[in-house]
Amino acid sequence: MYFLDLVIFVAYMVAMLGVGYYFMKKNTSQEDYYVGGRSIGSWHIGLSVVATDVGGGFSIGLGGLGFAMGLSGSWMLFTGLIGAWLAAVFLIPRVKSDPAFSKFYTFPQIIGHLFDSKAAIVAAVICFLGYLGFTSSQLLAGAKLASGTFPALELPVALLIMGTVAVVYTVMGGLKAVIYTDTIQWIILMLGLMGIGIPAAYSYVGGWAGITETLPASFLSFSQLTWQDAVNWGITIVPIWFVGMTLYQRIFAARDQKSAQRAWFIAGLFEWPIMAFMGVFLGLLSRVAVEQGALEGFTAAMDPELGLPVLLRQILPAGILGLMMSAYFSAVLSTADSCLMAASGNLVTDLLRKFFTIKSHAQELRLIQGVTLGIGILAVLLAWQMTEVLTLMLYSYGFMVSGLLVPVIAGLFFGQRNSRAAIGAMISGGSVTAGLSFFAVDLPLNLDPNFYGIFVSVFVFWALNTFRTNEKNKL
Repeated sequence: MYFLDLVIFVAYMVAMLGVGYYFMKKNTSQEDYYVGGRSIGSWHIGLSVVATDVGGGFSIGLGGLGFAMGLSGSWMLFTGLIGAWLAAVFLIPRVKSDPAFSKFYTFPQIIGHLFDSKAAIVAAVICFLGYLGFTSSQLLAGAKLASGTFPALELPVALLIMGTVAVVYTVMGGLKAVIYTDTIQWIILMLGLMGIGIPAAYSYVGGWAGITETLPASFLSFSQLTWQDAVNWGITIVPIWFVGMTLYQRIFAARDQKSAQRAWFIAGLFEWPIMAFMGVFLGLLSRVAVEQGALEGFTAAMDPELGLPVLLRQILPAGILGLMMSAYFSAVLSTADSCLMAASGNLVTDLLRKFFTIKSHAQELRLIQGVTLGIGILAVLLAWQMTEVLTLMLYSYGFMVSGLLVPVIAGLFFGQRNSRAAIGAMISGGSVTAGLSFFAVDLPLNLDPNFYGIFVSVFVFWALNTFRTNEKNKL
């Protein structure tokens, strides 16, 4: 590791902690901490949304997809664009136009409004567990990036460093710190990829000639994916825009409906094509370098998610490597902090506040910060047990989507507000997806467990809702 790179990297981390400290002095209530005072503009919201959704996990995961399958991996984030724009057109007007939602902080509060408090508690548990897993995936992404870039830094040590920085500045600063640092972090990442990472890697492998002479044509095709890949990505990623707690926090934080919609359109375009192509193209370039024998100690049989950081470590000079690593760590932190805020919001607002009497804003903030710290420590411990970033992310996505999608769609858009049906759908859908994923069951058509979880959730909601309707008719 070059001394200059270390100085740049440490300076970046200290700056992030400084932002957290600054906003710690600004926050005076739960309103400030969880929804940024409900006054944030569209560009900050939009960049924060895409930074949160793509972030480090997808940055590293997309590099792995580019390494393994080439440009076709970019279609994963096309589902993000679809989800963002659908939410902008249908979800945001519904949420921002309802006066009942104007004082909410969390997604489960919406479930409670549509159904009842029991349904809200079930939703809160599902959200909390899902975002705990997602936070862990981001910390693992950062640790992989650090250990792959700096061989002297072992994965457990890197995980401890990432966890400490992400947790501490999030605990201090709340959502304002998260959103404003997300904006900075995303700009740093874009400039780093476009101005440093891609040009340097492209030149290193011999340009277009080096790519075409080294890799099969399938790596440069956009059709090298199965229909199962398309379906699995679609049913996992598109629905998260309708149930994601991090996204609802930003809808609540936006100053008005138009600002929120504009932010979602901005986020969709940044996801695809901009970030999608940059991520997979860098992963593809790392595969070229491996096939050319240009990456020392790395083969195509090794973890594809490590190909990109190893490539950057080898090709970038002192100082520039520190800047590029800061850019990637920006992406990691921008998602980790948001997911940590979501898990904290669920636990405090939807669960713990039922058992605590809070007498002042100062006491309220201390409770929130203490809970956020505890969740952060738990997320680090969970990440310690995992090995693959993208798998942990998609498991977390799938668990939340299969449990929460059906009730929120039924309640918000179709006026079906049967609490028993909602609870049954959430528990059955989430449980089926979690069980099939955990036991690695071989499923028909090679579809994701989430597909079957959503199917079960739809069936259970329909059955229980129909039964209640029939019972009422008899009366």
